[in-house]
Amino acid sequence: MCLAVQRAARALARRFDDAMRPYDLTNGQFSLLMSLNRPKPPNLSSVASLLAMDRTTLTAALKPLERRGLVTVTPDPADRRGRLMALTTKGMRLLTDVTPIWKSTHGELEKQLGPGEHDQLLGSLRKVL
Repeated sequence: MCLAVQRAARALARRFDDAMRPYDLTNGQFSLLMSLNRPKPPNLSSVASLLAMDRTTLTAALKPLERRGLVTVTPDPADRRGRLMALTTKGMRLLTDVTPIWKSTHGELEKQLGPGEHDQLLGSLRKVL
């Protein structure tokens, strides 16, 4: 089961990476940008938890997005040891441009599955989280 899920995850990641390549974005970067698309800037811990990654990996994933001017990382005024992340205007524009491609690619995958299989697959995966 572990191998099957890993292979499927890699295949899905490649598919979304290919779709987003014209925007110089990976599926992981897209997920990270989406996780920051909220009214109040989240802290590192909450985003790391949402994306099921450790804080060190998240910090490394943020670096290229910061360099591109898509996100900002600032000290948390409530706790100077913490960091808050936010999308920049440029990051919001990119997310707006790429979201239809994500939706289209997602729709293609749903069509590949039979009726109800998408929801069943997600439900099964949630049970092991």
